[in-house]
Formats: sequence, structure tokens, C-alpha cells
Amino acid sequence: MCDQTFLAITFGACDNCSQNKPLMNIYLQNEPVNYCSLCVEKMACQGLAKGESVASLKAEAESLKVKLEQERAKLHDADLNQMAEKVEALGAVTLKNRRTLKGHSSKVLCMDWCSDKRRIVSSSQDGKVIVWDAFTTNKEHGVTMPCTWVLACAYAPSGCVIACGGLDNKCSVYPLSLDKSENLAAKRKPVAVHTNYLSSCSFTNSDMQILTASGDGTCALWDVESGQLLQSFHGHSADVLSLDLAPSETGNTFVSGGCDKKANVWDMRSGQNIQSFDTHESDINAVKYYPSGDAFATASDDATCRLYDLRADREVAVYAKESIIFGASSVDFSLSGRLLFAGYNDYTINIWDVLKGTRAAILYGHENRVSKVRVSPDGTAFCSASWDNTLRFWA
Repeated sequence: MCDQTFLAITFGACDNCSQNKPLMNIYLQNEPVNYCSLCVEKMACQGLAKGESVASLKAEAESLKVKLEQERAKLHDADLNQMAEKVEALGAVTLKNRRTLKGHSSKVLCMDWCSDKRRIVSSSQDGKVIVWDAFTTNKEHGVTMPCTWVLACAYAPSGCVIACGGLDNKCSVYPLSLDKSENLAAKRKPVAVHTNYLSSCSFTNSDMQILTASGDGTCALWDVESGQLLQSFHGHSADVLSLDLAPSETGNTFVSGGCDKKANVWDMRSGQNIQSFDTHESDINAVKYYPSGDAFATASDDATCRLYDLRADREVAVYAKESIIFGASSVDFSLSGRLLFAGYNDYTINIWDVLKGTRAAILYGHENRVSKVRVSPDGTAFCSASWDNTLRFWA
């Protein structure tokens, strides 16, 4: 995700034994607590039956996992590209760089489209968040965050609010107005607070709730008005780097990916992890739902993108070539779902035929790694953000 590792170490009194030791930030029944490693181990051993140990339970879990994979393999009769052999091949995909946005003084880390199909918001390592008019390339709003490395930004469905955050461990919202000279920093409202950096954020289907993902290994659902934690999601064993909400208006699920090489599907109402996929060989940097909501794609540092079908409960396609050796940082689908746009750390954007599994085109132009790709809401163009300090529009 980035070329620096951020580690937060807490030292103080353990909430359980009261001794001053290095602490682990964990959650008990959605409440954050600080326990030392000894107390965490003691807590894990509570309730064990006679003859049981943590090691024996881990071994049992691994054996059950192997059995589950064997059952999945029995149903694995064909891949997506095999089923699509008779589908007509795509014609030439010719996209050009139509506009370039310059204004950030450092790496552009994230961007998101407004629902009006015209405005975008971008965030950067320089600590600035900028709202742009994609048609004129003018800057409409700008705000300086209290930290550098603003890793996440998002537009609310109404287009009247933006959210952003990063190394401040918080997700803050800013209401937008027609007055372009207005001081947005004075209107900053912190909504979500994690115990490590904020890696991703996304509004639900209203401006009143927001989903966040963090380097503390959790995702969380927050009420924007009160800042109250509505639901927390625990299941990743390392940093969560990305999340994406199911496209259906009534959808109550979202998918997350992280440094534990897992992509997890969650039920927002119960907080339960309902599906998990772990076929990647390295960190999952990005996840994105297929337009129908029946599948999702992932981008990973193992230099592949993969497609997982939720109904088949398995991986159905891998998008990779031997010549691609650099990690994929971001993915998004075309409006029809036939094309998959993927940004890579070798400064290129690859366009994949989702059905055939072949590369349809490769785009050059950026001068550093591509950190984000996002298709516009009307599907007529897509925007890419890069560590070369620019954003580019392709159509």
C-alpha cells in the first residue's frame, strides 16, 4: 500500500492486571480494552475443557479448514474463462488520457467520484484534500488535514459532504457549500476513531452512516451525526487496507481486504463474517464489488487480480501475466462488468476482459505507481490517482 510502515506501541497500565507493560488494543463485546500479552493469553485459555489447549484447538481449526477446502474443490468443475470460450471476443479497447489534474504537492493516495458525475475528491501525502471539477479541471474546495498521509477520502451520496482520514486514526467529515472561499477546516467534524491509521472509508446508502477500515485490523460502522459506534467487525488478523459496500440499495453486506491475505464478506446488521476467501499470496490492497453484487474483485501485492463468486463461494478467475511482476494497488469494473481496470505499482493501468481472463489493453502515462482507479458513475470515463502527484482522466 505504501513504502512506510506505521507502528503504534502503547505502554501503560493493563486494564486487567494493572501492571505497567506493553499493551495490545483489543475489543471485548465491541468495547476497546488494553490488555498485556499475558492477560490476553490467560483470557484465551478460559473455558477450555479438560485436555484442551490453545495449540490443540488451533490444530483442530486447521484440519476443519482443510476439509472445507476439499469440499469446495469437489464443486470446482470449471473456471470462468472456460465457460466463456464461446463468448465473442472484445474488440480493440482504445482509451486516451483526456485531462490531467495537477495541484497536490505529493503522492495522491485516494480519490472518489461525486454522484453528480462531475466532481471528484482527492487526498494526498501532503495532508491536503481537494474537491475538483472534472470538466474544467478547476479546484472548488481545498482543506489541510491535521496529519500527512491522508489515505482515505469519500463523497457522500448527496454530494454535499466529504469524509477523509489517515494517520490521525480518525475519519472526519466536512460539509460542502457553494461558497468556494469558505474555510472548510473550521467545519471539520471527527466521526470515527480507531486505534491505528484509517485506510479506507465509504458512506452507506445515506449521508448518516459511514463504514471505515483501519490498520488496527477492524472495520466499523458509525453514525455520522452522533459519532457513535454502531457495529464493529473483527475477523482480520492484520491491517485492513480496503473495503467496498455491496451495490444494491438494500444491500447489507460489504467486503474487506487486508494484510492477512484474506477477503472477508460481512453482514452489517449482525457484524458477522459470513464468507472468507484466502487464495492470494500477499497483501490485498483493494476490493471492489461486481456491478450485480454477486461477485467481487481483488488487487494484491502478489501481482494478480482475482474474481470471487459469492454464490459459488470460491475464486472463479485470476488476472495475471508472467510479465507482470509488480503488485496491483486498485481495481474497478466498467458499468457493464465486462472490463476490469487495475492500477499497478509499475506505473501502468491494465484493462482485463473479465470473462475471457485476457488483457484487453494497457495504459501508460503515469510516472509513479497508480494508487487508485475509479470509474465515473455514468461509466463514460475513469479516473486514476498516482504517486506522481497527479490525477488523470481516461476515455
